[in-house]
Amino acid sequence: MLSPADFIVSEINAGIFMLDREYRVLLWNRFMAHHSGLESEAAIGRNLFELFPELPQKWLVKKIDSVFVLKNFAFTSWEQRPYLFRFQHNRPITGGIDYMRQNFTFMPMRDESGEVEAVVVTLLDATDSAIYQTMMQGAMQKLEESSNRDGLTGVFNRRYIDARIFDEIQRIQRYQAVPFSVVLLDLDHFKRINDTYGHLAGDEVLREVARRVQPGLREPDVFGRYGGEEFILILPQTDIEGARAAAERIRFAIGSETIVSGDEHIAVTASLGVAEFAPPFATAAEVTQAADEALYQSKHAGRNRVSVYVAQQSKVG
Repeated sequence: MLSPADFIVSEINAGIFMLDREYRVLLWNRFMAHHSGLESEAAIGRNLFELFPELPQKWLVKKIDSVFVLKNFAFTSWEQRPYLFRFQHNRPITGGIDYMRQNFTFMPMRDESGEVEAVVVTLLDATDSAIYQTMMQGAMQKLEESSNRDGLTGVFNRRYIDARIFDEIQRIQRYQAVPFSVVLLDLDHFKRINDTYGHLAGDEVLREVARRVQPGLREPDVFGRYGGEEFILILPQTDIEGARAAAERIRFAIGSETIVSGDEHIAVTASLGVAEFAPPFATAAEVTQAADEALYQSKHAGRNRVSVYVAQQSKVG
C-alpha cells in the first residue's frame, strides 16, 4: 500500500520527476507517464535527455546544475519558455496553443549532511492561463487598433496621424534622416453631394475614396481621415517632388470613375496640398498648416488639382 506522501506524488494533477547528478530519472509520477506515454518502469534509471532528445539540453542542464551548486530553488514560467516537454493538451485548438504550456519548479533534495543529492522537478499545466492571456492580448491589440481607426472609412484617425507626424519629426531630429512630406486632400463640393444624394451616399463616397487611395500607397505611408471630407497622407523619406507625384496619382485614382451609391453614379474630385517638412518648419502644426495653405491654393485655382507649398507661398502644380 502506498504511503500518503507516495499517493499524493503519484496522483496529483501535476508532473513530478526527480533527477540525480547524471540526469538519470529517479522518480516519474503518473502525470508524467500519462502525458509522455512513458511508464515509470521505462523511465526510471534512464538519462532524461536520452528519453527526450528534443529537450533544450544546454539550457535545462544549466538550470538543474544551478540547484546542485547553489542548493536553492529555481523556477521558470511558460512566459519565459513556453514548454520543455511536447505534451498535448485537451483545450480547443482555436486557443492558438500548440503544446501544453508549462511552469517548472526545481527543488533541491538534500541528504542528512545537507548536500543536494537530487533535484525534484514539478511541472504545472499553465495552458489555461496562456490561452486566457493570449486572448486578452489579442483583444487589447484589437481595441488599440480600433481606437486608432476612423469608424466610417476604416483608415487611421486624426489622433493617430498626429502621433505619427510627431514620430517622423523625432526620427529626423535624431538621425538627420531624409525628410517626410504631408499631403492634405479635400473632396470638392462635398456639401453638394450630401445635399443632392443624401448623407448615406456621402458616407459611401468617403468610404470609396479611402479604398481608392490605399492601393497606391507604400508600406511605410500613413493615410488617415483628418475630419469631415478631408484626408491626410504622411509620406516618410519623401521629398516635395516625390510627394507631388504621389498626390497626382491619388487625385487621378479618386476622380477616374464615378462612385456608385444605390442607383446613383456620383462624380467626385479632390483638391490636394503638399508640403515637405524642412526648414523653417519645426513642428507638426507648421507642416500641416503649410499643406493646408497649398490645399487652399488648389481650391482657389479651380479645384481638382495639386498645389505645392514652396517657401512662404503656394505654387500651383
